[in-house]
Amino acid sequence: LDRVELGGGHALTGVFLGISATEFMSVLAATPAGGSVYIATGVCVPISSGRLSYVLGLHGPCCSYDTACSAALVACHSGLRALQLNECASGLVTGVCLMMAPGVGTSFAIAGMTSVHGRSYTFDARADGYARGEACGAVALQFVTDEAELGVIGSAVRQDGRSASLTAPNGQAQIGLLRAAFADADITADE
Repeated sequence: LDRVELGGGHALTGVFLGISATEFMSVLAATPAGGSVYIATGVCVPISSGRLSYVLGLHGPCCSYDTACSAALVACHSGLRALQLNECASGLVTGVCLMMAPGVGTSFAIAGMTSVHGRSYTFDARADGYARGEACGAVALQFVTDEAELGVIGSAVRQDGRSASLTAPNGQAQIGLLRAAFADADITADE
């Protein structure tokens, strides 16, 4: 496929932002900045990816995804698909989750969703809930045209459907998801 261009030889770069936990709004609301005209755009999830595109001067697809714990992975999946569909020549995938207030964590603990040991033991007999965490990271996506590939990404997005609870994975659904991602990356069981 030909490289997607804006004109003048500039390649389109997409911004795909996974963002969750918008607790910054409650923190700002309790400060003098809470009455600022900028608070509405400063804490708005849909506008966050646009702010990155604006600051970096990028003209490709620009989307924010809030799918809770999977937001960055879903953003990466979308960025990969945009490259595959020739919607952009490269993509900036970012993920951010900041926990700035105790409310959500306290509610999840009361509901029995979080691990009393503070560790996630997915598919393990010790599993007793999940551990919340915060992070910020970014990765650049671009097709590699030479033999020395930097990495292969296989991607799939699915929902578990029915499971024991909101935070308990459906084993069969997870197996299907992994198989789909491996197939997308053209990885076989022998590799």
